[in-house]
Amino acid sequence: MHEANTYLGQNYLVLDASITAEALRILRDEEQFDYCVDLTATHYPTREKQFELIWILYSFARNERIRVKTMIADGESFPSSVEIWPTTNWLEREVYDMFGIRFDGHPDLKRILLPDGWKGYPLRKDYGIIQQDQEWVQINLGIESGQ
Repeated sequence: MHEANTYLGQNYLVLDASITAEALRILRDEEQFDYCVDLTATHYPTREKQFELIWILYSFARNERIRVKTMIADGESFPSSVEIWPTTNWLEREVYDMFGIRFDGHPDLKRILLPDGWKGYPLRKDYGIIQQDQEWVQINLGIESGQ
C-alpha cells in the first residue's frame, strides 16, 4: 500500500497495481463495498506510470464511500473488475474508449462512446482532438469539419 488517508471526509487508498485487484475483491467481500459508483482514469504524460485508475465504491450497509487509486504505465493492462461489480462493465469500456487502457478478462471490451474507426483516445492529455475530428468527418461523412 502506498497511502491510506481521508480527504474532505472521504477515505481513499492508493495501492500498488500488483495488489489492487485483490484489494478490490476484499473491499467487496469483507468490507461490504457492494456497489461500484464509478471507475475512471487520469492521464499524467510526464510520469513513468502515466495513468491513475480510480474506483469510487459505496457500502449500502455502512453508508460509506471509499476511493481506490492505482497507477499503471502506458500500454499496461489491468484485470477487469466486472466479476466483482457488474456495473464496471460499461465503465471499463468508457475508460478503454477514452484512455486506451485495456482490462484483461472483460467480456466485451470495445468502444462505447466513439465509432469503431476512431483513432486514439481523446482524454489523454497528448491527444489532438481537432486533427482527429477533421480526419474522421472527411473520411466518414465526406465533408469538411466545422472545427
